Amino acid sequence: MLRNAASASRLEILDWLKDPAAHFPPQRHADLAEDGVTVRAVAAKLGVSRKVAGTHLGLLTRLGLLRTKRIRHRVYYRRDEIRIAEVARMFEKGW
Repeated sequence: MLRNAASASRLEILDWLKDPAAHFPPQRHADLAEDGVTVRAVAAKLGVSRKVAGTHLGLLTRLGLLRTKRIRHRVYYRRDEIRIAEVARMFEKGW
């Protein structure tokens, strides 16, 4: 997961989501910090299609690094800080 261009994009997404208000414009129906950001916002920031951004976000979600929340017809993504800390500890221990 950490050795190619796609991985760099996923790491960048995780970094942006640490402080979404600093990296994304305000959302119309959701709070950036509490609810997260949409696929559209991530795609625009990365300069890729929504499908590509959705693939990145889907993988990060399946790994447990992101949580989702549905508001109206959109899915919002935010970091799961507890899971990220668990994964970081595994790598520190030489997993």
